[in-house]
Amino acid sequence: MKVPAGFRFAGVHAGLKPARKDLALVVSDGPCAAAGCFTVNEARAAPVEDARRRLPADGIRAVVVNSGNANALTGPAGAADVRETLDALGRALGAPVDSLLAASTGVIGVRLPLGKITAALPRLVEALRPEPEPAAEAILTTDTMVKLAHRTFALDGREVTISAIAKGSGMIAPQLATMIAVVVTDCAIRPEPLQAALAAAMETSFDSLTVDGDMSTNDSVFALANGRAGNPPIEGPGPSFDAFAAALESLCRELARAIAQDGEGATRLLEVEVSGAPDFAAARDLARAVAGSNLVKAAFFGADPNWGRVLATVGARAGSHGWSLHPEAARVEIQGVEVYGPGGPRPFDAPALRAKLRGPEVRVAVVLPGGGGRATAWGCDLSYDYVKINADYSSLLVETEGGGVARDDRLTKYSPAFKVSLLVEVLSYISRLRGQRCVIKYGGAAMVKDSLKKAFCDDVALLRSVGLQPIVVHGGGPEISRTLDRLGHKSEFIDGVRVTPEADLKVVEMVLTGAINTELVTLLNQDGGHAVGLSGKDGALLRAKKQVPEDGRDLGQVGEITQVNRSFLEMLIKKGYVPVVSPVAIGEDGHSYNTNADAAAAAIASAISAEKLIYLTDVAGILENGELLSELRAEELSAKITGGAITGGMKVKARSILEALRGGVGRVHVVDGRIPHGVIAELFTDRGVGTLVLP
Repeated sequence: MKVPAGFRFAGVHAGLKPARKDLALVVSDGPCAAAGCFTVNEARAAPVEDARRRLPADGIRAVVVNSGNANALTGPAGAADVRETLDALGRALGAPVDSLLAASTGVIGVRLPLGKITAALPRLVEALRPEPEPAAEAILTTDTMVKLAHRTFALDGREVTISAIAKGSGMIAPQLATMIAVVVTDCAIRPEPLQAALAAAMETSFDSLTVDGDMSTNDSVFALANGRAGNPPIEGPGPSFDAFAAALESLCRELARAIAQDGEGATRLLEVEVSGAPDFAAARDLARAVAGSNLVKAAFFGADPNWGRVLATVGARAGSHGWSLHPEAARVEIQGVEVYGPGGPRPFDAPALRAKLRGPEVRVAVVLPGGGGRATAWGCDLSYDYVKINADYSSLLVETEGGGVARDDRLTKYSPAFKVSLLVEVLSYISRLRGQRCVIKYGGAAMVKDSLKKAFCDDVALLRSVGLQPIVVHGGGPEISRTLDRLGHKSEFIDGVRVTPEADLKVVEMVLTGAINTELVTLLNQDGGHAVGLSGKDGALLRAKKQVPEDGRDLGQVGEITQVNRSFLEMLIKKGYVPVVSPVAIGEDGHSYNTNADAAAAAIASAISAEKLIYLTDVAGILENGELLSELRAEELSAKITGGAITGGMKVKARSILEALRGGVGRVHVVDGRIPHGVIAELFTDRGVGTLVLP
């Protein structure tokens, strides 16, 4: 992400949370114009009360943010803790205390472990760098991913950059709805117009966002402008102000979408557009009501195109305000399909629409007759996990002796009957699977979200503990694409295969073997695991030849696996190790090749006579007309490929599945990697959670 000149960022682990970074700092090298927007919740946290008194203002240098503790409803002690934090930061940074701001996010009603924070501040200052990612990570709570955005545009002959980090996942409701965001820019602008631009951006971004309808005590958006771009200072309204405000609004809208997509337990982003309302405020109110309706959210979680719930919500909201809108005369579209028109329902292909609703985003358009108001709101679906996260959130949190919060996640609240039935079912599978070999292709969302990474590592440890012999083969496509994009290299795919020019291969290898493999091995070994990281080139584990598609196009350094060093793997397995393989192979010609991770997993599973091969994906499994196929035979899968029912990346995966089955693999499982512990649920329960493909 591009950041404005003169800003630095840091994130460290101070001990407020058990392991993850929990203290962030955003610093300008020079004084800034600053603005802020804050929650309207009357139970405002202490840092919110401090900041809202002092903004907008000139001369601000930094914002420090802690996660894991909200410092909300902590009385006079909370305000004192804010002052002491800023005093200590001023000493560490060498900056006046009145140039510093603070924000907090986390559990409510627990006093800050001030000693941990002040002790970590010198280390935090030492960690300052131009890269914002550590700070973006440190402000997360129940979030599963960092949220960053930037905009660059020309202003009065100068290049201006606006960048931001944000967090937000739960307790997300309009006024304000971001939890925490820090926006930085090198634009020269006075505090008052900066405040005006920020407030205007809120209306069509964070104030149009709802995850659960519950307003936080800590919502804060900060904007810092250090003027390093050198443009004539923006003093008030005019073309320059309009250009800056438009870029800021666009950036905030992007972050609002990211927060909705990462809503607690969310599986789908929900975007609702309402037009034809009396005015913008009415349209936004109606759109937020639909996006926030529990019935609507639950319907879309179940891929149910329930337009009745949409119109019922519109009617209820209109009635409560006394608006004469006549929902029966509206038009409703879901995923671009008209499901209701003026006067009644429209015929539509329900299975096809349900298939569209299983994607990562759901778009709803409500067109009312008569008015000129139009607005968009964002939310997410309502899943089982949302209830689980929030039912457990406080009941499983305990204060530690040294301050801070820890998690006690024992299953003490489940009934004995449930535990017994589950154990009987699981133990029957354990006895059958003991001693078998299992290859897992690890990829997709399971590699990105911290909670899913942890769940996957737990699954691998459990498989090993009950007698299975797991081998992990990982991909890394999204991270490779992001890295190449940062370097100005364009990613190209042919029939689901990444084109890999020789210039890109070093980047691919760096990401797969140097970053992803190292991180995964570290996570697997944190709790005493026996993982060992391997490149396919190590011990000539994977040999390959240049892959040439049927149409003859050049894929670059993309390889087709020709041989697996079985004896090398056998040695590691017999010694009790869990091999973790990155799919970079060595060619017969001595060159390195990027090989498809799905194909590599299939080749390894065949070579070691694995009983099971598991693919973690970003879909529920293999789908037909949007419905999950829980079981397939190889010949059925082959027919679907030939008939064109399976395309893109899934086509590559399906071909690998067939190769594995032809190579003697007993069973192949395609599992939704977005579901925590999906591997365990698929292998050790009667119904499973994905698609089972049999020879």
